[in-house]
Parts: sequence; C-alpha cells; structure tokens
Amino acid sequence: MTKKRILPPELIAECAAAHDLFLSKKNELKLSQKKIADAAGMTPAAVNLYFKGINPLNTKFAAVLARMLDEPVSAFSPRLAEEISLLTTGPAKTTAVPGVSAAEKVMEMIRKHAGKSLDADAQEKIAAAALTAASEAQGKVIQVDFSGLKARSDELVIRQYDVRASMGHGQVPNDYNEVIRNLIIREDVLREKGVSYTSPHALAMITGWGQSMEGTINDKDPLIVDKGVNEFAGDGIYVLTWLEHLYIKRIQFLDAERFLLISDNPKHKDQEARMEDVTIHAKVLMIWNARKA
Repeated sequence: MTKKRILPPELIAECAAAHDLFLSKKNELKLSQKKIADAAGMTPAAVNLYFKGINPLNTKFAAVLARMLDEPVSAFSPRLAEEISLLTTGPAKTTAVPGVSAAEKVMEMIRKHAGKSLDADAQEKIAAAALTAASEAQGKVIQVDFSGLKARSDELVIRQYDVRASMGHGQVPNDYNEVIRNLIIREDVLREKGVSYTSPHALAMITGWGQSMEGTINDKDPLIVDKGVNEFAGDGIYVLTWLEHLYIKRIQFLDAERFLLISDNPKHKDQEARMEDVTIHAKVLMIWNARKA
C-alpha cells in the first residue's frame, strides 16, 4: 500500500511555525481556530489541517492568519512573504491574461502606493487577494461575452464552470452536459440560505450527473460550487477527481491517510480513498432540484 504523501520538511516547518505563533498569541488576542476559520471562509477542521502540516500553507490563508495575529507573513513563512513581495515589486507584465484585469489593476495600485501610503502588512494582504483572483481566472471558467447579462449592484453573475478544460481529458463522464450555462442571483438569496463562499469570483455553475448522489443531487440538477475551496474543508459535498475520474461526492475525514467518499444513493457503495489520490476542485454550495410541475 502506498503511504500518504508527506509534505517536504520546509513546508511542515512553516505549518509548525504558524501553529506555534498562533498558540503564543491566542490568549492575548482572544483567538481560536474557529475565529481564524470564519475570517478565512473555511472550517476549523481545514485550519487544523494547515496547523498539523497535512496541507501546505498558501498566500490566502497566510494573509488572513498574519492579519489575525498582527504579525507579518514572514514571521512564519518567509517563502510566502517573498512570493507576496514579488507581486508588489516585480515588473509589470506586458501581456495581459484574459479574465484577470481586476487583479492587474490591484497590482498596479500596489506598485503605485508601495512605500507611500501602504505599509508592508497592507501590501501583503492586497497582493494575496490579487494572487487568489488571478489563479481563479486562469482556465477554469468559460470566457464569454457577458455584456448581455446586466446584474444590479445587489446581484451576482455566476458563470459556467468549464469542467472539461479544468479536469483534463478522460476524466469527465460521457453523459455530462451543461443544463444552465450562466446565472444571475441576488446576494441576499445566498445569505438567506446560509451559503458562504470564499469570494464572488470563485462561484460557478456546474451540472450534476448520474445516480450515485440521487436523493440529494439528481441527474442534471444545476449546482452552485465554490472553486476557491481546493482542499478538504470539513464534511460536505465536493467536486473531485479520484484515480483519474471526476465525481461529485460527499467527503468525510476517515483517518490521517484516508477520506471516505460517500454516495447518498444507498444503491451505490461508499469508497475509501487515499488522500494523495484525491484532488478537490470545488465545494458544492447550493443544489437546484428540478422537478416537473
């Protein structure tokens, strides 16, 4: 049996340094893992996976943690601090990447004001947000003309998730097809449903398929997913690939090495999967169960 993939020593050391810093300041600042999780838009279990060195730190979580601890990112991760610093000081790219204009504008703003009105902590936070926005925009959402979709200030345009482009050849079921391509929804509807998400730009539409989740997600039910969730963030339903195939499954943390992939349809068996074999692409936030009137 292949052992669970272990992070390199330097990444484990970053996680340990972040955890130690949290422990040293949590009483003074009246912090808890839940407070950090709420600020980062994730679950306490996901924060624990960072602190235990199971998942590597990333710029988004590092920026939130640094703000909550009132410390620079370099206090626990010189690597991520340098990565963020390169965003604020590196030369501007002359070739624009489609879909990341908002991130580019933020970067220009940081370069313009760095060393003037923004301190290092503020630069780190803004740069981390720009990096997240840029990564979300590259190749995961179909780029189309949305000039005909006129959303009001209290509404969100949710784009179609380009599943085939994102998951790779051979991983998408043959019977997969898009039912709803794009959607405009009021933000207060999501709030009323108790839906939280990492950012509006991370929301996307995807279509359920097959019978394994029948009863919860039926064939061709439209789903809203959060592409900003790429790691296990507590029990829930996720879009994932496992052993080169695409699934929508409920995931539970089984032990330090395995996930339990649950099919809500009792006719389908649950599966144990090694964590190293599972790639999480998004978390399912909302399901529209289409029924004939």
